[in-house]
Amino acid sequence: MNQVNEKLLHFLANSPTAFHAVSNLKAELDQAGFTQLHEEDRWSLTPGGNYYVERNGSAVLSFRLPEGDVRSFHLIASHSDSPSYKIKPGSGMLNEGLLRLNVERYGGPVDSSWMDRPLSFAGRVLLDEGDHLSHRLVWPEEDLLLIPSLAPHLTRHENEKKPLNPQSDLLPLLCETGDADAFWAQLASRLGTAPERILGADLYLCVREAPRLWGPEKEFLSAARLDDLQCCYGSFLGFLQAQPQDSVAVHCVFDNEEVGSRSRQGADSGFLRDVLERICLSLGLSAEEYHRLVSRSFMVSADNAHAVHPNAVQASDPVNRPRLNGGIVIKHQGSLRYATDAFSAAVLKKLCNQHEIPWQDYTNRSDIPGGSTLGSLSESQIPLPTADIGLAQLAMHSCFETAGARDTESLARFAELFYGEPLPAVIPE
Repeated sequence: MNQVNEKLLHFLANSPTAFHAVSNLKAELDQAGFTQLHEEDRWSLTPGGNYYVERNGSAVLSFRLPEGDVRSFHLIASHSDSPSYKIKPGSGMLNEGLLRLNVERYGGPVDSSWMDRPLSFAGRVLLDEGDHLSHRLVWPEEDLLLIPSLAPHLTRHENEKKPLNPQSDLLPLLCETGDADAFWAQLASRLGTAPERILGADLYLCVREAPRLWGPEKEFLSAARLDDLQCCYGSFLGFLQAQPQDSVAVHCVFDNEEVGSRSRQGADSGFLRDVLERICLSLGLSAEEYHRLVSRSFMVSADNAHAVHPNAVQASDPVNRPRLNGGIVIKHQGSLRYATDAFSAAVLKKLCNQHEIPWQDYTNRSDIPGGSTLGSLSESQIPLPTADIGLAQLAMHSCFETAGARDTESLARFAELFYGEPLPAVIPE
């Protein structure tokens, strides 16, 4: 468990955005001997080979081919993005000699958790290089920004549930200046370039607080972006250790789940379908054989789940109340916002029971619809049995979330077995 958490903490500490997370995953894949593929190239795959392909720098699909014939695909999918605030293009906003950055919500962050704490920004920048564009990751590891709250002396409603206006209440303070373009000038200086060469940027606010284990027995884990990097990296560790038999092991990291997954690098795109079809084509399989493989395949959508909250037990279902360090959470929802059904749940529970991997069920309260995950969206693109799972956490969508320190190891063990073992079949009576 200590080794898994050490790796997870390092990954979390160095992944302030989806772009950084995918870059870090690619570095580990390269070190493990995987071959990078490019969508614009012709693919020539070898049985037993290990490969990956990225899209947009923020999504990556990696896969391991068995040595012999392929019978199915085993897939685990997670996402690289998390709620934050995206910096808008154009000038900053000057007021009383203070420069604030013009930002907008990305996803559904808990606004109050971002206030009165040192922040930085991170993301990617596109530079004009004359005959081409260059893609640069940026992340000043400094305290540069802060969103100040309004003192209760100045408003009677500060300690009441007052909605924060994203255009007026959530703009981060950068510096004292009379120059509205100071942020972009500072960014260009950090990149060693001129401001006019910056043609595009995807930049997000990020917290400066380091991830950590805490508690008397170090039983808790707190960090930014646990949703969903804990599932992303825990399943990745199992993927690297797996030994596929007659299935293609596919580890999927999509982007933009927090805003609906409807980008070309999201779960609701053709990215996964394109890759699976090209795997079959490169192995000399026909369209008929591709569809037969899909019919025998299985997907796990791994996205963190709500733990029962000690200060708000009433917010949980009366019966299904996952707890921190209780193992993998299998998520159910009657309207199929989660993709789990009786068959997919039974497959996962049988695998966990056979190997003593702890699991627990989650359902929303019947009067709280809850969120959706990438499982049902991906399933609409490629119809195959799917189960939604996660790891229990507190303070989801806060800028600093909390989970159980033992749960990541449970997910890594599960992923290794899921990728490496044949799954049980249903024999009709």
